[in-house]
Amino acid sequence: MTDNSPQSLGPVSAPAPRLTLRTAENGDATHDTFYAQVGGHETFVKLVHEFYKGIATDPVMKPMYPEEDLGPAEERLLMFLEQYWGGPGTYSENRGHPRLRMRHVPFHVNPDARDRWLYHMRNAMNTLDLAPLHEATMWDYFERAAHAMVNTHEPTP
Repeated sequence: MTDNSPQSLGPVSAPAPRLTLRTAENGDATHDTFYAQVGGHETFVKLVHEFYKGIATDPVMKPMYPEEDLGPAEERLLMFLEQYWGGPGTYSENRGHPRLRMRHVPFHVNPDARDRWLYHMRNAMNTLDLAPLHEATMWDYFERAAHAMVNTHEPTP
């Protein structure tokens, strides 16, 4: 019979630090956020800018953006992603709760639009030099979010 008492298991190491996707009470990113680990503001600026370069050329996606200039949409997505991943809380300060599904209701988000969105986001992510775990974590979120935004199965009008 084996002795499984705490004394027989040897030294206990401290638990690994937890990854947090939250900000400090004052809204600043805490040092251990995903946001900080992937490079902070510069990484998200590059990601979002590359994403919108693709959107600007997409005949299905571009009409979904209300402004002719994609700059305002780029700024909104940047603020949202930075806040979501543990950066500054600027999105909520400026726009309130994200309410992603509600904000996408006016748009015809079918599986084709979802796949196009993911295509452009994948291309944007490919421009980043992320560690495999960070890349997989971010991509998992984008896939789940894109699937959740589908609000119709009708073809694009």
